[in-house]
Amino acid sequence: MSELNPQYLFGLLVFLVLCSAFFASAETSLLSLNRYRLRYLAKQGRRGAKRASTLLNRPQLLLGVLHFCNTLVIVLAATVAAVLASTLWGDLGLILSTLGLTLALLLFADITPRTLAVLRPEAFAFPFSAPVRLLVELLAPLVWLLNAISNGLLRLCRIDPTRKRQDGLSAEELRSVVREATHELPQNRQSMLLSILDLETVTVNDIMIPRNEVTGINLDDPLDDIITQLRTTSHTRLPVFRNDLNQVEGVVHMRQIARLLTHDQLTIDALSAAAHEPYFVPESTPLSTQLLNFQKHKRRIGIVVDEYGDVQGIVTLEDILEEIVGDFSNQDALRSPDIHPQEDGTQVIDGAAYIREVNKALGWSLPCDGPKTLNGLITEALENIPDSAVCLKIGPYRLEILQSTDNRVKSVRVWRPAPRANTETPAENAD
Repeated sequence: MSELNPQYLFGLLVFLVLCSAFFASAETSLLSLNRYRLRYLAKQGRRGAKRASTLLNRPQLLLGVLHFCNTLVIVLAATVAAVLASTLWGDLGLILSTLGLTLALLLFADITPRTLAVLRPEAFAFPFSAPVRLLVELLAPLVWLLNAISNGLLRLCRIDPTRKRQDGLSAEELRSVVREATHELPQNRQSMLLSILDLETVTVNDIMIPRNEVTGINLDDPLDDIITQLRTTSHTRLPVFRNDLNQVEGVVHMRQIARLLTHDQLTIDALSAAAHEPYFVPESTPLSTQLLNFQKHKRRIGIVVDEYGDVQGIVTLEDILEEIVGDFSNQDALRSPDIHPQEDGTQVIDGAAYIREVNKALGWSLPCDGPKTLNGLITEALENIPDSAVCLKIGPYRLEILQSTDNRVKSVRVWRPAPRANTETPAENAD
């Protein structure tokens, strides 16, 4: 080989470096492909995607072939470089060839092609998959033998080489994927997907209509009052009870008693007979589970009870759907009627407002893992029923009690101060 023309040796060396760059970029691009997008493109009939998907179905064989070929061309390149350098510069050429070839392989056969392959995996992987598939078919027996030896060594180390990696995504990983898909998904769809994932962590107790706000029909009231209530209500379903909501007897649909109301034939007995059996829901039920339960039991409203069986409120199918798509009835920026923006940038909020609703409406992050309402959050922080003049700080938020009664906070002024700019000089900081 030393008698060969140095120009031929140099040309062969360049070819071998390019081959090494090909194998390195092919490996990196194939492994960098988005598996979910790859499956979609393969189903759409893209040939390159089909070939790449087939290769990735046998990753051990694919990596074995690429590593074998890359190692082979690197060894050949080292040999050719040594012969070429020794021919030109003698013994000193061996040292120069080692340094020069190392730099050349790093720059032109490893770092640069791998970086390009990571940046544009489909542009490299799809066309490269054709020659790679041919090499896999040709070298499969040899690589199979090498893999068998490698698997034996792994088993000696008590590692199972046949164990497959789980490609599924956890809820948190899927949430990260949705957040990162900013350019592909409109903001409203992104919010809906995130809300669906959040259904697992939100319970019925977080979104229910509390007991003191429930509108229902008390069968112990005079019939004229009940008829007036039914004719003026904006709800289609109402709980029916006697004296107290804990004595609920059922849920009545306005459609079932509309004819009786029209012909003035409604009686207490007829109203009680028209009511469906109540459907009780534990307050700790996750929304994802409750959504399926509503579908399973063909119900649209449930009576929320605690561990002692006491009624805590009601939850409807609409409440759960609003957690996903937003409020159906009001498209204002501030969806909660309990929030009243002020000209100075502060917010006057009803003490009974749910903290989650306040956070959603204002984009805040008031703590909601404990008390559910703003009144509960304040009383927990102060450990008593505050007077109207009390001010407090919860995280970065400032709260001023505007009105309170003997047993609860009625209204609060809340704001988040702008962060102060650090205008002090170094000398002042030192002081």
